[in-house]
Amino acid sequence: MIRIALVGGIGSGKTFISKLFGYPVFSADNSVSKIYSKNKKVFLKLKKKIPNFFKNFPIKKEELIRAIIKDKDNIKKISAIVHPEVRKDLFKFIKKNNRKKAVVLDIPLFLENKLNKKEDIIIFIQSPNKETLKRVKQRKNFNKLILQKLTKLQLPLKFKKKNSQYVIKNKFKKDLARKSVKNILDKIL
Repeated sequence: MIRIALVGGIGSGKTFISKLFGYPVFSADNSVSKIYSKNKKVFLKLKKKIPNFFKNFPIKKEELIRAIIKDKDNIKKISAIVHPEVRKDLFKFIKKNNRKKAVVLDIPLFLENKLNKKEDIIIFIQSPNKETLKRVKQRKNFNKLILQKLTKLQLPLKFKKKNSQYVIKNKFKKDLARKSVKNILDKIL
């Protein structure tokens, strides 16, 4: 099975591109949302570690935002609890799809969390900064301070691009993106 990992900045269009490959997609963002809404064990750990912010299960995005804004170390505490659960979901996904020709990994901190294997195909999603920022600002619960803190967790974009075998220049036009995806699939399959 070929593991295709998409990397890039926040709002670069990794999720948009991931859907164009036609293979099963693991979305770390979806995994995290599921963990916050369904995993009571994570809630209890967060409540114990950061008691002033998490009142009731399920975990609410507003509570996370308040915790992160209040103390810069809280994002590390949250990550230390949530990321191992995302890894478990990833391993289940890989196991479930091990007979597929390929899978697509939409994991924003793929390189940062050292999830890459030597044989992975890493694709950098490059998009215009102006368009990316516009798209991020349209998201529900957008918070500029949170965006800055999340960006600091990420490796520099130059590093991600340098460590990728392919680059897709995403202009958020489906036909152009589909053509780029097809070109890459023709080369790797």
